[in-house]
Amino acid sequence: MFFASSAKPIDDNLKNVVDEIEAQSPTLSVLAARQFRYGLRQTPIEVNIKEPRQFNVLEEFIIRAAIEFQPPPTEDELASVLGLDSVFIKTTTATLRSLQTLSATSPITVTPEGRSFYEKGSVPQPPYPVQLNAITDPLSDKITFQSESLNETVINLPDLADFISIDNTIVDIPSLPLGEIQKSIQASGLALHVPEEGKIVTSYKILTSTQKIWRKISLFIIFDALEDKLRIQIRNGKQILESASNWLELLHTEGKISLQVLCKWSTEAINFEHQAILKYKNTEIEVRLENIRQKALETAANSSKKVDHSTALGEAVQLRDGQISQAFLEVLNSAKSQIFIYSPWVNQAVVNEKFITLLHKLANRGVWILIGHGIARRQEDEDKPISPEIEKKLRAIKTPDGLPSIQVFWLGDSYVKEVIVDKQIHLFGSHNWLSYRGDYLPRGESVYKVTIPYQVQEAYEFLANRFQNHAQKLWGNALENRDSQLAVESLCLWGALGMEEIALKKIQQNNWLELMPVWLNVALQGLRSKNIQSDSAIFKTALSLLSQISIEEAFIKQLQQGWRKVIGAIAINNPKTALNLLSDEVWAQFLRLNIAQKSDSPDNFISQHI
Repeated sequence: MFFASSAKPIDDNLKNVVDEIEAQSPTLSVLAARQFRYGLRQTPIEVNIKEPRQFNVLEEFIIRAAIEFQPPPTEDELASVLGLDSVFIKTTTATLRSLQTLSATSPITVTPEGRSFYEKGSVPQPPYPVQLNAITDPLSDKITFQSESLNETVINLPDLADFISIDNTIVDIPSLPLGEIQKSIQASGLALHVPEEGKIVTSYKILTSTQKIWRKISLFIIFDALEDKLRIQIRNGKQILESASNWLELLHTEGKISLQVLCKWSTEAINFEHQAILKYKNTEIEVRLENIRQKALETAANSSKKVDHSTALGEAVQLRDGQISQAFLEVLNSAKSQIFIYSPWVNQAVVNEKFITLLHKLANRGVWILIGHGIARRQEDEDKPISPEIEKKLRAIKTPDGLPSIQVFWLGDSYVKEVIVDKQIHLFGSHNWLSYRGDYLPRGESVYKVTIPYQVQEAYEFLANRFQNHAQKLWGNALENRDSQLAVESLCLWGALGMEEIALKKIQQNNWLELMPVWLNVALQGLRSKNIQSDSAIFKTALSLLSQISIEEAFIKQLQQGWRKVIGAIAINNPKTALNLLSDEVWAQFLRLNIAQKSDSPDNFISQHI
């Protein structure tokens, strides 16, 4: 048996977090958990901001004349044309020159900046200063800006920099070009540099020297028994710092950091724990499968005695050779909402046109299908990887709303061959579900068809955990690279797992509201398959986000269509529930965002979209 938690290097105040991590999945074990401090860098700076204002009639005429007259006029020539005292013209041109709208030379010449402002019907105002704090985070390798300064705090913990070279990643603020400062201010969510509105940060200067601000972080060494892999996770409170975690994993892979030094644990102890956990987890899987075999034997024995308990308790039936493919297709055809398939290999003999047609039929019915594959511990080591052509065909199968109905991805490191449908039927055995020859000849294979609820649930949780872990990895990569395609895949994967609420929380937490149309289509698939109840609280939560969305958003049309379909789908099952969702506050948002027309009433809107 592996070490008890008390024997591991786990800080006392992290034990609850360790319990939460291990409770998430039976395949995860925390080997070590320690707290450190690390230093942010805070640099007070002052930025100058230039904003536009509408030009007056004289300013407009002067700029227009400088652009359109050939050759451009002098102040005196322009005064003569207008019949004005040249003092008025010279005073106005002096103002425009001070705003860098006109060049300092004569005749009157418009600067590129002045021309840009003129095209928007404005001229720049004199720049004004704003004080900010540039916060450099060596773990995320990012610079953020904020108005309030961070407070100094005393933290009596080991300094992470004593174990890992992180100070050399810190960016020197004074050395940054203005363009980089502008981008970082925009990324920080401060409405100080908005070029499309003519609001521009024109310069910056350092006010005082950089200050080190200590922050507390937690480091976890996690063993994943499914992948037989150690993972490093960095957290700020309960928030996982994905980029920092990935960076430390890379350093560990390259041999640049020592887990033994970080965790105060010997290599022998780590290896012993690693092997003990792996053995224990593999034993758990074998016990689960052996229980199913025993139930199949009991079912066979009861059948010979004409005893039938299967209606109430379910059963485990052994199938052989020719019975297998027929049972596989029958079980797939019976699906109402969800199919899990794990097959070490996938080939064209099975994934043929007939099989693809069946999958299309299931997708149109609202069924999510998750396919995991792979047998090697690393994807690049697979002897028979899935062909790009097959993967493309599977990924091309869409829901009625254009989302990928089938998610197919490499998980690897498993010989298990399983099918689970609607959490009610479990098929497992020696049959390669997606890679047999397709000739249906007997090969001495056997499969167990299990409908015993607790055993199906055990198998479901095992595969669901693997799929859920994959969804989290996809989301982490999507966030790090702001990759909307990966984000869509992770949302669909959570939808297939019945975790639409988690998907919505991820969108909320990361303020990625342009993904809301995707989430609505995921929810629509759940409503069709009755995997989501019409009165689910997640719809009220989703509706509460409408106030944060502008009518100018690029995704507004998809959002409008999505809400019309969702309200319609809810109303088909329960019109009163749909009407209750359209409270006065929600209806005001529907009208503001043109989801509903001003001439509509909630009752009429619902009747139009049923």
